[in-house]
Amino acid sequence: MRYRRRMEIAGIIAGILFLGLFARFAWLQVVQYDHYHALAENNRISLVPAPPPRGVVYDRHSVVLAHNYSAHTLEITPAKAGKLEATIDQLSEIVEIGSGDRKRFKKLLAESKNFESLPIRNLLTEEESARFAVNRYRFPGVEMKARQFRQYPLGSSFSHVVGYIGRINEQDQQHLNEEGLLANYKGSDHIGKLGIEAAYEKWLHGRTGIEKVETDSGGRAVRLLSRTPPVAGYNIYLHLDAKLQQVAESVFGDYRGALVALDPRNGGVLTLVSKPGFDPNLFVDGIDIASWRELNDSPDRPLINRALRGVYPPGSTIKPFMGLAGLELGVRKPSDSISDPGYFSLPGSSHRYRDWKKDGHGIVDLKRSIVISCDTYYYGLAHKMGIERMSAFLSQFGFGKKSGIDLDGELPGLMPTPEWKNKRFKQPWYPGESVIAGIGQGYVLTTPMQLAVATMALANDGVVYKPQLIRAWRNPADGKLGYAAPQVLNKIKLNPEYVRLVKEAMVDVTLPGGTASIAGANTPYQFAGKTGTAQVIGIKQGQRYVEGQVAARNRDHALFIAFAPADAPRIVVAVMVENGGHGGSTAAPIARKVIDYWLLGKLPSQSAAQQLKAAAAAEQVEENEDSGPAEEIASPALPPPLATETPE
Repeated sequence: MRYRRRMEIAGIIAGILFLGLFARFAWLQVVQYDHYHALAENNRISLVPAPPPRGVVYDRHSVVLAHNYSAHTLEITPAKAGKLEATIDQLSEIVEIGSGDRKRFKKLLAESKNFESLPIRNLLTEEESARFAVNRYRFPGVEMKARQFRQYPLGSSFSHVVGYIGRINEQDQQHLNEEGLLANYKGSDHIGKLGIEAAYEKWLHGRTGIEKVETDSGGRAVRLLSRTPPVAGYNIYLHLDAKLQQVAESVFGDYRGALVALDPRNGGVLTLVSKPGFDPNLFVDGIDIASWRELNDSPDRPLINRALRGVYPPGSTIKPFMGLAGLELGVRKPSDSISDPGYFSLPGSSHRYRDWKKDGHGIVDLKRSIVISCDTYYYGLAHKMGIERMSAFLSQFGFGKKSGIDLDGELPGLMPTPEWKNKRFKQPWYPGESVIAGIGQGYVLTTPMQLAVATMALANDGVVYKPQLIRAWRNPADGKLGYAAPQVLNKIKLNPEYVRLVKEAMVDVTLPGGTASIAGANTPYQFAGKTGTAQVIGIKQGQRYVEGQVAARNRDHALFIAFAPADAPRIVVAVMVENGGHGGSTAAPIARKVIDYWLLGKLPSQSAAQQLKAAAAAEQVEENEDSGPAEEIASPALPPPLATETPE
C-alpha cells in the first residue's frame, strides 16, 4: 500500500514536470516562434551594408575637381585575428607594412570596435594582392577588399574650396545620430570635413544599400540572398573655372593672400584663391604626424581660408563706398571740394591725421579723391558723417556681415558702432576713431569675399547677389540636371547719377594719373578699380613709414577691387596680398591678369597670336554660357536626406 502511494505521488510529480516541459515547448515553439525564428535567421543571414559611390565634383566646364577610384586594401577584423601584433608581423613578410601604416591602424583601433574591419594597408599593387591571395588561409580575420578612394587631381589649387573627406570620428557619429542619418553611414568610413565636401555632404554621400548574405556556423559567406543596390551621391557642378583658378594662383607667385572673382550677373563664384594652400589628398585616409605638424606650425598658415576667414583693414578700397555714402546722405555734393594741406585735424585738436602725400593734393573734389586716393578728403567726410550713419550705409553693401556663400566657416568681418565698442571694451566712441574708419583703418575689418560682394553691388547699381559656388547638380536616380538660380540678397536704393559719378572715378583710377594706371595700361576693354594699402603696424605721430626698414611680415597689405568691362560688367575681382606693399603696384596687376584671361582668354605668357585665338574661343564659350540653363531651381539649399534601409 505504501509503495503504491509512493508510485502515485511520483507519477503525479512526473506528470506535472512533463506538463511544465510541454508547456515550455509550446511557449517557445508556438507562442515565441516568430521571435526565435528571427533570431535564428539573424544567425544564418547577415545584413551587409553596401556603401554608395560618392558624387563627383566638377568645375563649370566639367573639369574634375574631386572623384573616386577603386583599389584593394588589406583589412583586419581584430575580434577574429587573434594576436594582432603577431598577425601584423607575419603579414609584413608578405606585404610591405610601414611604421606609418602601423600607427594609423593603432589610431583607428582606438577609435573603433573590435568587430569592425580596419585597413592595415591601402592601395595594394597587383603583385601584393596576388601574394596575399595565395597565403590567405594563414590569416584568419584578415581579408582583402576592393574599396573606393577619393582623389583631388588638382591638388592644392582647390584645397580651400572643394575641401576634403576624412575618417568618421566620434563627433561626426554624434552629429549624424542627432540628424537621424547614422543608419545611412553604415559601412562608410569617410565624411566631408571641409569645403564643398562638407557643405554638400548630404548630396555627395548618396544612399547606402543592403546585401543579405547567408553564412555558415563559422561566419563565412555561403551565398547572396538578395541585394538592394546603393544609390550614388549627386554629381555637383560649380561656377568655378579651373583654368581661371590656376591662372590666378600662378600670377600670385610666392605672395600670401586671397583673390575672389564673382560673376556680377548672378553671384557665381568664378574663382576663390587662398594662398598658400595645401594638398587635400594628404587628409583622405589620415594625415601623418610630420605632414600635419608642417602645415599646422607653418607661419604662413596654409590651413586658413583667407578668402573667407582672413580679416583685414580694407584701406582705401572703402573710399568709393564712403564717397557714395557722402552723396546719398547729403553730407557732400558732387561739386563740393576741399583744400588738402596734407593732413586733417579735428576741431580744437592739434593732432594731425596725415595724408599719404606729405604736401597734400591741393583742391580735391569727390571724383579726384577716388582717383588719387586722397586720405584728407575722407578724414573730413567721416568726421562729418559720423560712425552711426557710416556703419548703417556701408552695411547695405555687406560690410560687417557674412556673405552667405555656400561654404562653412565664413567670418563676418567688422563694421564698428559705438554700441559694439562699449560692449567689447567698455569704452565710449571717440571722434578720432570715426576719422580713421573713413579710410578703412582702425576697427574696420573685411574679408576678401566681403570686398568682392560690395564691389559687385556697386557694379550692379545696388543689386547684391548671394555668392554661390554650386551651379548645377545631377540626380543619380533619374539622371536629371538641376540648376541653381541666382538669389538677390538686397537691392540698395541709390541715386543713378551718384553711382555713375563713382564708377567714372573708378575707371579713371586705371587711367594715366590714377593709382592703378600700371594695371590699366593698354587694356582693350575699360575697367573700373580702386587700390588700397592697409597698415599692419601703427606709425607714431611725426614718423614716416619706410617699407625697407620694416620687417617683411609687418609691411602693409596691398588691396585692389575691380569690375570689367566697366559699362557691362562680367567679372568682379577683389585681391588682397599680405604684406604686399602698395595696391597699385602689387594687387592691381594680379587682378588685371585674371580679368584678361576671363574676358580675352589671355594667358600671362601667351604671344599676341595666341591671345587673339584664345579671345575668340573665350567669346564663344561665354556666348554658350549666356544662353542659360533650361531649368532653374529657386534655391541651392540641400534636398532632404536620401532615405535608407540600412539596419542600425
